[in-house]
Amino acid sequence: MSRRCELTGKGPMTGNNVSHAKNRTRRRFLPNLNDVTLQSETLGRGVKLRISASALRSVDHRGGLDKFLAKAKDVELSDNALKVKKEIVKAQAAEA
Repeated sequence: MSRRCELTGKGPMTGNNVSHAKNRTRRRFLPNLNDVTLQSETLGRGVKLRISASALRSVDHRGGLDKFLAKAKDVELSDNALKVKKEIVKAQAAEA
C-alpha cells in the first residue's frame, strides 16, 4: 500500500536529520494517513479512503465528500477516488 493520500496526492518527502554537531543524514517525512469512511450524500453510502489528516479537514471545510470531489483536480485523485467522483457525477445527472 503506497503512502499517498487518495484525495490530495500528498506523499513522502525527503530531508535531513541534523544533529547538534550539524551532522546530516537523510530521512523521510511521511504524511499523516488515516483510514476513514466518508459519507456521500448523493450516493447514500460510505466510501472507504486512505487520506491525510489535512485532507480530512479540507473535506469538512468544503462541506462534505461530494463538494470536495466536485472541486478536486482529477490528476491529484487516486483511481479509487476518481471512480467515486464519476459515480457521484453520474448520480447527480440522473437526479436532475
